[in-house]
Amino acid sequence: MTTGGDLAAFAARLGHRFARPELLTQALTHRSAADPKRAQLDSNERLEFLGDRVLALLIAEWLSERFPEEREGDLGKRLGVLVARDTLTRIAEGLGLAGVLRVPQSEGRAGLRERANVLADAMEALLGALYLDGGLPVARALVRREWEAQMGADPRPPMSAKSRLQEHTLGRGLGLPEYRLVSTTGPSHQPVFVVAVSAAGREAEGMGESKRAAEQVAAEAWLAQLET
Repeated sequence: MTTGGDLAAFAARLGHRFARPELLTQALTHRSAADPKRAQLDSNERLEFLGDRVLALLIAEWLSERFPEEREGDLGKRLGVLVARDTLTRIAEGLGLAGVLRVPQSEGRAGLRERANVLADAMEALLGALYLDGGLPVARALVRREWEAQMGADPRPPMSAKSRLQEHTLGRGLGLPEYRLVSTTGPSHQPVFVVAVSAAGREAEGMGESKRAAEQVAAEAWLAQLET
């Protein structure tokens, strides 16, 4: 088992003193480092499940305050970007989360800590732990501090590649894009997905650490064809 960095220093960066420090330890325990005798219940997966919902609630609340004149659809576009894996990964990297993530020594050498999906999941787990230890005010404080730059990055509602592709095809009466899984490779904790998208007689492929991420890359590749 390897744990990087100083856990106390990391906790200080969070701005919260844990009454139940075991929650922080659990949030930073990847399933590959969990106790098999406990059926991985000491990993961060359950906290990730909770943190995902906590983040969505806090971002939705904040968006409603920040953009009181925007319609639901535009708020939804902003929400989608702010809770996306790429955003979570950037926040986790800024906090130095990879340095304190608990993984087996062999996986640490293989770079598991730096994988985007692992960091994003751990970031959600961390929010779940903060919520359980200190309630919404504690989780809200971290979100509003760490997401501030992302929240104000674009005065216009952002749109994902999949949404832009769908808008392009539907606006021209070409129907909905169709996505299909081409292949899945790698171990269960480090999968690589390849997805193809077909629309308007064109096809493009994308690769990612999740099917959703691969779909976004495929949509970007499809749209890039229009520019060339």
